Amino acid sequence: MSSNYSAQNITVLKGLEAVRKRPGMYIGTTGIDGLHHLVFEAVDNSVDEAMAIDPATGKGFCNDILVVLEESDIVRVEDNGRGIPVDIHPTEHVSALELVMTRLHAGGKFDKKSYKVSGGLHGVGVSVVNALSEWCEVFVNIDGKVYTQRYKTGVPEKPAGEIGTTGLPYAYTAERRGTVVRWKADASVFETTTCNFDALSNRLRELAFLNKGLRITIRDERLSTPKVSEFKFEGGLKSFVEYLNENKSVLHKEPVFIDGIRDDGMGGNVDVECAIQYNDGYNEIMFSFVNDINTREGGTHLVGFKSALTRTLNEFLKKSKHSKKLDESLSGDDVREGLTAVLSVKVPNPQFEGQTKGKLGNSEVKGIVETFVNEQLELFFDKHPEVINNILEKSVLAARARIAARQARDATRRKNAMDSAGLPGKLADCSEKDPAKCELFIVEGDSAGGSAKGGRDRRFQAILPLWGKMLNVEKQRIEKVITNDKLQPIIASLGAGCGNEFDVSKIRYHKVIIMADADVDGSHIRTLLLTFFYRYMTELVERGHIFIAMPPLYKISYDKKSFYAYDDAEKDRILSESGKDVEKVSVQRYKGLGEMNPDQLCDTTMDPAKRNIIQVHLDDGVEAERIFTTLMGEVVGPRRAFIEENALLVSNLDV
Repeated sequence: MSSNYSAQNITVLKGLEAVRKRPGMYIGTTGIDGLHHLVFEAVDNSVDEAMAIDPATGKGFCNDILVVLEESDIVRVEDNGRGIPVDIHPTEHVSALELVMTRLHAGGKFDKKSYKVSGGLHGVGVSVVNALSEWCEVFVNIDGKVYTQRYKTGVPEKPAGEIGTTGLPYAYTAERRGTVVRWKADASVFETTTCNFDALSNRLRELAFLNKGLRITIRDERLSTPKVSEFKFEGGLKSFVEYLNENKSVLHKEPVFIDGIRDDGMGGNVDVECAIQYNDGYNEIMFSFVNDINTREGGTHLVGFKSALTRTLNEFLKKSKHSKKLDESLSGDDVREGLTAVLSVKVPNPQFEGQTKGKLGNSEVKGIVETFVNEQLELFFDKHPEVINNILEKSVLAARARIAARQARDATRRKNAMDSAGLPGKLADCSEKDPAKCELFIVEGDSAGGSAKGGRDRRFQAILPLWGKMLNVEKQRIEKVITNDKLQPIIASLGAGCGNEFDVSKIRYHKVIIMADADVDGSHIRTLLLTFFYRYMTELVERGHIFIAMPPLYKISYDKKSFYAYDDAEKDRILSESGKDVEKVSVQRYKGLGEMNPDQLCDTTMDPAKRNIIQVHLDDGVEAERIFTTLMGEVVGPRRAFIEENALLVSNLDV
């Protein structure tokens, strides 16, 4: 390596070269999430047109967006907004279209004149789509004229030009205005170039909820019969909350909806929208957004909302008959038990913490949201005493349950303090102390637990056998959960607490692997455990610490050799490809993990070099919430409908 370091060692990446050189810096990953990020960047530009208000009509400039998944992994996004400008830029001397598509930090979102608020703050969105595509083309319809430009790996093939009033190959004609962006993702950049229809649909549905009256359609033309989903919600956030509570028993039929605009003290306005509705469950469902961006980590707007809700309910509690039932104030957890809420704020100059924009940092927004929500809730509850009465009754019950849970925790801690290390007796721990290197197998039954203990690597693999089916936590409060004899060993083994006290940084194992039999009972146990982790150790799921073991279904023996098959198709393939004499082949169908010897369990299910395990991802919180409620909740009707609708899709079912 040369010791000389001069100007000639400095590499200058021009245009979009930086994006192609380090795509992860701009889209997070080159996996399927990064691929979907391209679609969302293009759609966000169209949504910004919907959020920009036309002074002549008082409505957004765009009310119709279409996403099309074409054959050959081509994606097309259309809108009926104003269209990307095509006139020549006064200082750059190329068309505005070319600037937007080929330059980072070029767009109409920095001067706050074209767009008062926007999700695409960095001005890199659609240019990144172009940079990471094998090719990309744009069609713009402005004032009845159609303009186009085509790019190859981000570089224009020729200047943007007019192609007349006809010839646009897609939906937008001379009578309409708008933009069409069409591209083919670069296979040399991405691990896959095939988009997932359902994953895209979930985000598009979310955007439609957040933008009342905006129609967003997604069409999959890769199928012989195109699949189409259309989202349009005139109720906006109210419809969103009703959707989330669809299979729950609610305490008040109509969601509480508040919205308004407040001065931010810096020459701009903050638009606050919120819808809340309580149900008779025990879980909090809270989604927050800033400029249509899902702030999964919360931020100042969410802090303001929570503070206002707690303060308001405590003020009403003092004046109510329920005050005699409680010797202390309601906590934030008390007032949010059974709450389903969606908070959306539009901020002119949002400051997000982190590249993923997961948390809002604007300090002024907390006070704005807190004051506004407090004022509006007071007005609403004064007019609707029956609603606040039902909410207070539930909150007081939650407070009393919290106190009981606190006493149960203290009792459990005292009990654990007298134990050797506070760990359950059935846990066979590992010797490694670095959580990042440790695995915990939660195993169904003592018999399977014995095989797992014999087949494990004691250095980094711990075994916790469970017996019987544990509690369905979807139907229980926290005090029932932490005192349950089936769940206590799991909580103690992980060592990170439970519920609101859960601290993911304290977990003792970074891989928590559910290992249950490959039958109906095993599936039920997996589902119950997943429900528990999702409800009371959510970050464990969000951070990818939960895995599902995949034990084989069959052992195929012939001529002193053994083969393992994980499904019927693999069994048939092994039998057909080997050319074996069927009469001399032994096929054993495992009915449970306990039938496997320790060495077999190690070779097929536990050895990191040989096993198959599935990592559990939480890709869509909205859909996950609905599925857990449908399958594990109290209401029977939606569960029956779900089973009837999906029964024929089941490929393996033990009877």
